[in-house]
Amino acid sequence: MRRIVHMSDLHFGRTRPELLNPLLTAVNDAAPHLVVISGDLTQRARHSQFEQARAFIDRIEAPSLIVPGNHDIPLYNPLLRWITPFARYRRWIGDQLEPEHNDPQMRVAGLNTVNPYSGQRGLIRPRAVMRVCQTFAETGPINILVAHHPLEQGPDARKKLMRGASGAIDRLAGCGADIVLSGHLHSWNAAPFVSRTNQRRMLQLHVGTGLSTRLRDEPNDFAILTLDGDEAVIQRMTAEGETPQFRRATTHIFRRSPAGWAAIAPG
Repeated sequence: MRRIVHMSDLHFGRTRPELLNPLLTAVNDAAPHLVVISGDLTQRARHSQFEQARAFIDRIEAPSLIVPGNHDIPLYNPLLRWITPFARYRRWIGDQLEPEHNDPQMRVAGLNTVNPYSGQRGLIRPRAVMRVCQTFAETGPINILVAHHPLEQGPDARKKLMRGASGAIDRLAGCGADIVLSGHLHSWNAAPFVSRTNQRRMLQLHVGTGLSTRLRDEPNDFAILTLDGDEAVIQRMTAEGETPQFRRATTHIFRRSPAGWAAIAPG
């Protein structure tokens, strides 16, 4: 059994300070084997915002795996954005933009989908997909991909789907990817990918924002993902109402077969 906490879009520089300690308490109380943060740790990639993010990460008791988001590179400094876009991220968060975590029960691969030449829209390159597939070639019990930008989103999404996403879904499903963790949209979704071919159905989980005031008509949230054999239990933890605490809002249960994932207990 493995337990993962998945957070995204913390946006230090535009946070709800009253949620900081409750979020840390809820994350540490979950006693995860790994904490995943799928990008947008800062609002404007300023040193002060990265410093706040670093202090937050240092208070997490479990190991962490973090990838950058589009807000983690300078927006208003074109020289830095195009020449050394990730310099501040590397200084404060970590030198690895595509980190990995491997243990006997799961293999987790980070993917950097930030495109410095685009304001928000991400990019997934064929070479990056190939690298992930090579990582997943040594098949373990479960293979998990972490990216800031989602590979699939609904028609009501306010942001454009990242370039290369549609083609990447089939390739990743075909090479053994099981679960994709993402953020970016500031909205919740836990469901199998819509099958475009006869490939296996991967499970997508993208969470909203853990701390930011930049809500999209949804509460601040994060996810607790528990993996046990071929079963995945996803708990959505939300902070609603006047009391600043994260509580379980919904539970989703999925089961994996040779054809991929299917829901057995939605919501």
